[in-house]
Amino acid sequence: MSHPFVLASASPRRAELLGMIGLHADIVPADIDETPLPGEEPAAYVRRLALAKADAVAATETRPVLGADTIVVHQGRLLGKPADRAEARSMLTGLSGCEHEVLTAVAVVQGGYRHVEVVRALVRFRRLEPDEVDAYVAAGEGLDKAGGYGIQGIGGIFVAYIEGSYSAIVGLPLLETERLLRACDVDTWQARLPER
Repeated sequence: MSHPFVLASASPRRAELLGMIGLHADIVPADIDETPLPGEEPAAYVRRLALAKADAVAATETRPVLGADTIVVHQGRLLGKPADRAEARSMLTGLSGCEHEVLTAVAVVQGGYRHVEVVRALVRFRRLEPDEVDAYVAAGEGLDKAGGYGIQGIGGIFVAYIEGSYSAIVGLPLLETERLLRACDVDTWQARLPER
């Protein structure tokens, strides 16, 4: 069965978030260069990547294509997915006891329609003990996530508070996603009805 839109992401978290609100997409991961441009601001970076992912898949699609990108920003530094366990450990140690910003951009592209929204959320970590940082890194949960942690999993035990959209922190802001899909004429309520 074909779904009413395409998700240009291999992230299981994004597909799960869509499923939580009763939506399902065909998954077509986009292969793009995610290297930040010199001097690129964090919001411009996630905006560019979300659009680039959607554009890459939309080139061969007639349905709306949803693209998204998430980045953690701490003390002016972009924290993407850690390259290895040592970098994950360094990221978590740096975030310990501090507040950081999570930016997620979501884009929808179809034909001449291209729109993107950037959602900001703040996250504060409690102070982390070195042994629990080591244990978390050894568990491997955060190795494929921006900032080296997953708030929706074990990493949630590090979070003292958040301000803003929880779903944006996980990787897909649901309010904005719904709005963008509807603006692109995806009948989200019809898509939620059970098949007959």
